[in-house]
Formats: sequence, structure tokens, C-alpha cells
Amino acid sequence: MAPSAVTESETVPIPMNGPVHVKKPENVTQDEVEKKTALELISQGATLPGIPKHPTFTAHRTWMLEHMALAFRVFARKGYTEGMSGHISVRDPENPHTFWTNPLGKHFGMLKASDMILVDYDGKAVGGNMSRPANAAGFLIHSAVHKARPDVIAAAHTHSPYGKAWSAFARPLEMLNQDVTYFYGDAQAVYGEFGGVVFKEEEGRRLAAALGEKGKGMILRNHGLLTVGETVDEAAYLFTLMERSCEVQLAVEAAAANGVPKVYVPEEAAKFTFESASDPEALYCEFQPDLEYEEESCGGAHKGW
Repeated sequence: MAPSAVTESETVPIPMNGPVHVKKPENVTQDEVEKKTALELISQGATLPGIPKHPTFTAHRTWMLEHMALAFRVFARKGYTEGMSGHISVRDPENPHTFWTNPLGKHFGMLKASDMILVDYDGKAVGGNMSRPANAAGFLIHSAVHKARPDVIAAAHTHSPYGKAWSAFARPLEMLNQDVTYFYGDAQAVYGEFGGVVFKEEEGRRLAAALGEKGKGMILRNHGLLTVGETVDEAAYLFTLMERSCEVQLAVEAAAANGVPKVYVPEEAAKFTFESASDPEALYCEFQPDLEYEEESCGGAHKGW
């Protein structure tokens, strides 16, 4: 997570420990902050490379599917599996009205790029691995999101434990720490309905509408979490971040129930951190350590071509 700063000093009183002063570092001017990208701000020295470019649709598709398979393996390692539930979708770079998704009933930790299924907006399998079906509920959720948001390249949804637990409150995550500010403001949404497994198109449309035009992550009441991004890396990183944030929120709620007061991130600090660190290039890079660790651990088995 990138270090944070704000443009003005703010003081928040904290019982027993005195005030916390949040201010912009003296050696960084506002002009310098505004002129730099998120990656330039976090990189001391050479700037981290961002999202790579690809010479052909084929090369781009191969790269996307391999990262998609690794994202599933990261989810498996982090314990997000639950029977046949859970899915990631990635919009095809050549045919944007189709998207790739995982086959139903195969463990996240075993998935390879060659396992993925290409489906169109009507739910018909049109490419890739057609030996297994896709998840019907997953199709309705992801197709609705992709239709409503042309900027969304990838979406992730699983039944992760802390996401499910926090979803029972049907409340947004609070700005309790620097990390969760990546879901500041309109970047976070709550879907306040639950009608069982999503088997109706109307439910998918309502869900997509609740995400809104700027949503990056959403809490689905009595269900779990959904995140989106301009790369599968961004969507997957945001999912891991939202799940961890639910875990932290639950721990804070338990402490608060015993009389320990909450101290929130100041509004200006939350806004500054979101605006200076939460862009597609930076969020792509945030996921690379987990992705590279998984690639090393599986010895390239995620490719499967």
C-alpha cells in the first residue's frame, strides 16, 4: 500500500494517546503531487513499470488469461473457495461483448489459462474450454456488470469468509485505516437486497446499478463481495484488499463493542490517499507481488497451453 499524505494539517483527538497530526510532508509541494502519477509518487528512484502493452490481440489475450489463472490461485491460497461458488470474468480484448470466466466445479487452485470459457452476452459458450459449463449465477452477475460498465475489463466475486460476515450488516466499510481508503466515496457501494442465488436477469441488472458508474468494490448483503478493474490484476487486488478490510472492520467492531472508541481517517486524508494512489496502473502493480509469488510456487502450471 502506498504511503499517504494530505494537503492540510488535521488533528484528531485520541483518548489517552494525545492528538494525531496528519499533514503533507514538508518536502513535497502540492504541484509536485498533482503532476506525478500514482506510480511516480510511490517509486523512490526508477518508476515501477505499469500495465504492459501487447502487439496483438492474441498476445494480449494470452497474458490476460494467464494472469486470470494466477489470480484464482492467489484466491485459493487465501481461502476464498466455497464449493462451486465464485468467479472472475475478463472482457476479451478483441471481442468486447464477450468475456472469459472459469469453469463450474473446478478448484481455484487448479485452474489454468486453458481452462477458461469464453461466453457472449447471451450466455452462449463461444470459445475456449467448452467441456464444462460456466456458473449460471456468475454469468448473470458478470454480464450485467460488463454491459453497464464499458470501462470494466475484469470483475471478481467469491464467497470469502470475512466478506460474507461483514455483508450481514449491509453497511459500507468505514475509513478506519489507510488501506481501506482505496474504497473512499463512490468507489464503494452496498447492494442492500438479497433474493437468493442470482438466477434472474433483473437481479443482475439491479446489482450492476447499485455498483454505480464509479464503483470499484461492492458489498452484497448476505452474500459477499464484488470488485472490478481495468485489469484482472486490479480487480483481484481490490478483492484481497476488500476482504482484509472486512476482517479488520469486524475486529474493530468487536473492540468498539467493549468500549474502545473508533478513530477514523480524516476526510481530507482519505480523499487525498484515494486520489493519489488508487488508479489502474498503481492497483495493477499492487497485485504483482502476490501474482509473482504464486507463479513461482506453481512453477508455471497456471499456463497449461
